[in-house]
Amino acid sequence: MRAVVQKVKSAKVEVAGEISGMINEGLAVLLGVTHHDDQRDAVWMASKIAGLRIFQDDDQKLNLSIKDIGGKVLLVSQFTLYADARKGKRPSFTAAAGAEQAKDLYLTCGKMIENEGILVEYGRFQEHMSFSLVNDGPVTILLDSEKLF
Repeated sequence: MRAVVQKVKSAKVEVAGEISGMINEGLAVLLGVTHHDDQRDAVWMASKIAGLRIFQDDDQKLNLSIKDIGGKVLLVSQFTLYADARKGKRPSFTAAAGAEQAKDLYLTCGKMIENEGILVEYGRFQEHMSFSLVNDGPVTILLDSEKLF
């Protein structure tokens, strides 16, 4: 499971002009699932997102988590995080999980973040979305449940 986590002042997702999810201060998370991901990957990812200390404390050090600041998470499924563009000009998406598996683990990860006491807003799975955000910092972190980076 892979994620791009961005600390944001605000973020929203729209589908066909309708807002699907919207947050103010918090984390915008793009989440990708691969074939061999399972419940353990969702548990690891949710825990990492909930505990990631990338918000400033009173000394301006990145010591606080989303839980510490009472922020929200906007979680958006992003199969293209498993794109392979090493050959040619057109990326391959064969490493991305199928829709049923990906949706199940995406929603599981979101529910686990919610179980940490964090409000989660969602994009719409398998929909064409407009995603906008105001990055804060900017702070962008890449996570991989296989710890490849």
